[in-house]
Amino acid sequence: MADMGWPKAVLFDLDGTLIDSAPDLHAALNQTLESYGEPPFTLEAVTRMIGAGVPKLIERAYTALDKHLDPATRDRVVDRFLKIYEPRSTELTTLYAGVSEVTRNLKAEGRLIGVVTNKPGQAAEAILRHFGLFELMDVVVGGDAGPPKKPEPGLLLHACEILDLSPQDVLFVGDSENDVEAAKAARIKVVAVAGGYTVLSPDELAPDHMVASLAELPTMFAALQDG
Repeated sequence: MADMGWPKAVLFDLDGTLIDSAPDLHAALNQTLESYGEPPFTLEAVTRMIGAGVPKLIERAYTALDKHLDPATRDRVVDRFLKIYEPRSTELTTLYAGVSEVTRNLKAEGRLIGVVTNKPGQAAEAILRHFGLFELMDVVVGGDAGPPKKPEPGLLLHACEILDLSPQDVLFVGDSENDVEAAKAARIKVVAVAGGYTVLSPDELAPDHMVASLAELPTMFAALQDG
């Protein structure tokens, strides 16, 4: 196969980048909180809490409730949340526009593609299978793979090791500060997709490039490589 040029691999975040999972996370969080006698949150409030994994989601929820949460209690709440969320993780979740086409086109060009997410690996795989994307993936790294979660670089570097590629050969696509910080720490070029799960402006987010949708992604490769 002819060399398709840079990047040799494109890695994607999942929540807020490939899928709009906030509605299912919102429903599962409220059901979890209800079981502990706590009041519900709006979808908008929960969307602002997403990022850095489920333990952080639970911590942010209890902070918003002005409730103290010790580590052991948090772990119990996390476990209950996952038992509620994982069976229903695709009930309200949708693929963002262009995801299926872009991932298939990248694959057809001979590039490797994968997902690096703070979501547990089994949950990520189930969602990717549901949307017919799992068979396209050369690597799926979940937040329980071993290294610290994003914004630490370890999950991204782990994916590079699995693919036997250097970080300089890879592009990461995400939507939040956790994604941008992780990629920069790993010395991987990063594109952020607008409209994901962040309250930061594009200037504050400061990726290597910003796109309005994934459909724009392939047009960025040459500029990113030279930049």
